[in-house]
Amino acid sequence: MLETLQDFTSSLPPLLQWLGVLLAGAVPFVESYFGSVIGVLAGLHPVAAVGAAVVGNIASMLLLVLGAHRLRGRFADSRKEPSAQRQKLRRAFDRYGVAGVSLLGQTILPSQITATAMVSFGAARNAVILWQIVSILLWGTAFGLLTALGVDLLARP
Repeated sequence: MLETLQDFTSSLPPLLQWLGVLLAGAVPFVESYFGSVIGVLAGLHPVAAVGAAVVGNIASMLLLVLGAHRLRGRFADSRKEPSAQRQKLRRAFDRYGVAGVSLLGQTILPSQITATAMVSFGAARNAVILWQIVSILLWGTAFGLLTALGVDLLARP
């Protein structure tokens, strides 16, 4: 899938490659970190690659968080037995809070899933959004920078 997204981005005209990175960043499991990698490898300047991937990731996360917040209000009374993965995420949420799950949760699940789950647990929507944006920025910047440094190292004789 990453290779397909990279090929798609590379096939776009240079002035539109940022759009391919933005779309890649919106995809769960690709997000800002792999979106940044795709952009840098496609030849975008690292700042443009990270920026586009971060914007795409934040946009998709916001859509899901705001939707989950609305749905939670409607279905708060209808509770069923949560899945094992949801129980694991709930334990992490209870232990580390919004900031911890936002910053570390991307090592396990996409930001869209962790953010939506935290809102469904009753976390403050604005706190989830704030910490998810911080996390998306940090992860996207780190991966974009590491990729840019790696590409520079490979290009040296």
